[in-house]
Order: sequence, then C-alpha cells, then structure tokens
Amino acid sequence: MKIFDTRTQALRDFAPITAGRVGIYVCGPTVQSSAHIGHLRSALAYDVMTRWLTHLGLEVTLVRNVTDIDDKVLEKAVEQNQNWWSLAYANELLFAADFRKLGIDAPSYEPRATGHIPQMLKLIETLIERGHAYRALDGSSNVYFDTASWPSYGELTNQSPEDMESQEATSDKKRAQDFALWKAAKSSEPDTAAWDSAFGPGRPGWHIECSAMASHYLGDNFDIHGGGLDLRFPHHENELAQSSAAGHGFANYWVHNGLVTVNGQKMSKSLGNSVSSSDLFALASAQTVRYYLSSAHYRSVLDYQPSVLEEADAALGRILGFLERAGRELAPTRFSDTGTDISLPVEFAAEMNDDFNVPAALAVVHELVRSGNSDLDEQRLREAAEKRDQVNLMLEILGLAPSQWQSQVSREHQALDSLVQALIAERERARDAKDYATADRIREQLSASSIELSDSQNQTHWSLS
Repeated sequence: MKIFDTRTQALRDFAPITAGRVGIYVCGPTVQSSAHIGHLRSALAYDVMTRWLTHLGLEVTLVRNVTDIDDKVLEKAVEQNQNWWSLAYANELLFAADFRKLGIDAPSYEPRATGHIPQMLKLIETLIERGHAYRALDGSSNVYFDTASWPSYGELTNQSPEDMESQEATSDKKRAQDFALWKAAKSSEPDTAAWDSAFGPGRPGWHIECSAMASHYLGDNFDIHGGGLDLRFPHHENELAQSSAAGHGFANYWVHNGLVTVNGQKMSKSLGNSVSSSDLFALASAQTVRYYLSSAHYRSVLDYQPSVLEEADAALGRILGFLERAGRELAPTRFSDTGTDISLPVEFAAEMNDDFNVPAALAVVHELVRSGNSDLDEQRLREAAEKRDQVNLMLEILGLAPSQWQSQVSREHQALDSLVQALIAERERARDAKDYATADRIREQLSASSIELSDSQNQTHWSLS
C-alpha cells in the first residue's frame, strides 16, 4: 500500500509504527459557521481512508478535533450578538448532523480545543525550556515560537523563512515569521475567552491546539496527519515545527485533500460562490452527494457545477439499479442469498492501495455492474450473484451500500417505483391485448426519462439507464 506524503512530495510505502494499528489525526472544523462543501469533502476523504484501512484488518484510531476557540469564532459571536461558546456549540452540532447525514462514521475521539488547555500550556512550557519559544518582548502575556531557533522550519512546504508569506510584524516579537503560541487576553474580548497561565491570562494560538491534542491522543509519534490543502501553510508547517522542536516524532505521513472550486473559480465569500451543505442536500440525496464527493481523487481539485449532482445521481442509479434488478431476478433462485465467502476484486484492492484511488475503484464497480447486467440478460445466474455480492462489498467499503442507507431511502424513489410499476402493468395489459403500439409507446416514454425495461420470463424489471 502506498500513500502520497506531502512532506516528501512522493508516494511512500505505508508501514504503521505499531503492527496492526494506525493512528490518524485530522484537523477538523473551526466552528464559527455551519459546514460548506469543502468541509464535507475533507471529512469524507478521511472517512474512506479509515474504512479501507479497517477493511485491511488494521485497528484505526481517528482523531478529528473541533476548534471552538479562535479569532474567527470570537468575531462571529460579536457580529451575531451571542456568547462565543454558544455559537461554537450550535455550529458543532450542525457539523455533526451533516457528517452523520453523509454517512461519515464518528471518529474515535473528537476533542475540543477548550478541553485541552493544560496540555497546550505544558507543550508551550517545554518549548520555552528547550529554547524554541519566548515571552513577548513588550512584557505582555503573549508567547511566540522562535522560528530562527529551528533550522528545519519550512520543511513541510519546502520554503525558506525569508520566502514565506509574512505574518504580521509586531514590536513584541523578534521577527515577522514567529507565530503565537499563547495570546494575551484583550479588553475587547469576553473574560470567558481567557484562561490563567504562568504567562498571564490569555488563550492558545491556533497551531498549538492541534499539536497538543494530537500528541495527547496518539502519542508523540503517530502515523498520519491529515487536513485540507489550504492548511499546509501556515497551520501544518507551524504544527510540525513546534512539535519537532519539543522533541516529538509527530506524524510519519502528511496527507492533504484537494480544494473545491465552483465553476473553475476558488470558492470564497467575497465572490459569493460558497456552496453550503444545505445547498447540496437540497439538490440531491445525501447518498448521491457522498458519491459525487468521492468521484474525484482526494488530492485533486473538485470542481462543483450545477450539473454534477445529476451526473452523480445517474451514475449511482446505474449501480443501485443493478443491485435491485439482481435482487428481484435472483430472489426465486438458489442464488437469492448473499454468499458467505465474497472475494474482493483484485483490481479494486489495487486501486485503493494506490493512495486511496476511489475514482478508479468506482470504475471497477461500474465495470462489474455492466458485466453483471449482461449475466442477468443471458441467465448466467451464478456469475450474476457473485458480481452482486462483490459490488455490495465494494460499496460497503466506500460507504455507499444500500444496507447502509436503508433509513435514508427517499420517498421520491419510492414514488418513482410506484409510477413505473403502474406503467409496466399498463404495458403488460397492452401486450396481452396485442396492442403493440401502446406497449412500444410506454417503453419509449420510459426510455425518454432514462428508465430502461428488462423483460424476463416471468416479469419486467426497470433500472436507470
């Protein structure tokens, strides 16, 4: 199995630190607002990774944090005239609901930043003791990481400090690149947003939060650190520097999912093209949204356009249509039940082992669907049953199997089935009466709506073409 490591910019053989176990830390949302398409894509990418590693027999510990104290959270709370912690918790619940709706499994741990202040303070003290952090030059409670003290600073993004996008230059730090580990309490911020420390009242910087929580739950050296590509710099660069400077091995592999664009443009509030989770779920079923978000390699750019959900729905419909057809046609045969010894197609496993190449793995699914439909056409029932079972197993790994979505089967699909079955019955009556013109008209009417009929010896089945 190979994983693309952002740090080395290369595919690397994956070898867990502890045989049979994998520790993954993923930077979760900053909960100043509800989720958008980028949040969903990122969470889904690591959900699929976890599912595949688990399928391989590994015990996976996935940690996905919640940043519930941050400049953005405080600013948004002021805008909305509410307590910052109330805003953060309300949005955290919205994120959780969206993740559940998308079929994303809960992580092993989901720590909040505000619940781990002691661990952050301990890490800051270690950095000061080791000569890699300093108290603010103006005597305030601010504490900064001393980037000049760490020669490897910039290794994750392959930059020299001089070439980096400059952070704010202030008189209380040695150089512009130095970043905050502890932020002094401000009179403009509520007292509830400050904690006592040896440096004075304040709150943690963003970067120290993740370093402290990752090592608390996974140890000082763990397997995979993930997050969106936009977090590589400065967030992950700073995480790596401060954790390494504290003497931690930290992450063996750095994994980043690609960004989402809208009609080829970067998604941003200023352009007014942000796509919220509610926008997506209003246009398609959650199962279709999951399929769409999986349709591009996790490292590539995913471009959202109005037509993509319709295309995803049609593609998913072809897969589910085969499973429904196989279920109906195999029901009266000895192949009605799922087999006990299902072999995963080697092509699917190879694609998933190649840096979680889900689009190529889905191509394997579609090829088996085409072949399985041909088997049903030619009454090769054993082969059709085997492919039905393999398709189900692959979908289970990808979180798309019908059994995983039974509670979310749409009323629209049920209504469509009712209408189609009524037209099929009308067509049968026309055929019995030798009114072939009417029978052909009904078939053509359904075909124009991308509904394909398949006549077997005893009954007619339908599927999306």
